[in-house]
Amino acid sequence: MNAKLKQLYSLDFDLTTYFPPDSYNFGFWLRAMIGPTNQDGEESFDIFICTPEWLKTNHALSDVVWGRHFLIVFEYNLENIKQAISRYCVRCTGSSWQEVAIKLSRMGYWEFEDYQSPND
Repeated sequence: MNAKLKQLYSLDFDLTTYFPPDSYNFGFWLRAMIGPTNQDGEESFDIFICTPEWLKTNHALSDVVWGRHFLIVFEYNLENIKQAISRYCVRCTGSSWQEVAIKLSRMGYWEFEDYQSPND
């Protein structure tokens, strides 16, 4: 079984018209709807998209930040972000959707994942 990116959107703004004020310093949550290739259905995986500059602006030098569910980019380019997520999905294969979804959950917070934020 293979995974496919079926939809990408933000809960905070219209992704089709959004452009950050500073394309080198931004951070936002993105929801990827991913499901089995050639089958109906999809599940959500939330990914925090940010730049290294955003990390430096929003964290002290003494902070330690985990990278799980983060996609770090150097500038805002929605097409590159979509392609990176899509390529990751294609590489996630397994004998069942559960097996595939567990691999996808390394990239984004899966809606069925029991996750505690590192900030909690």
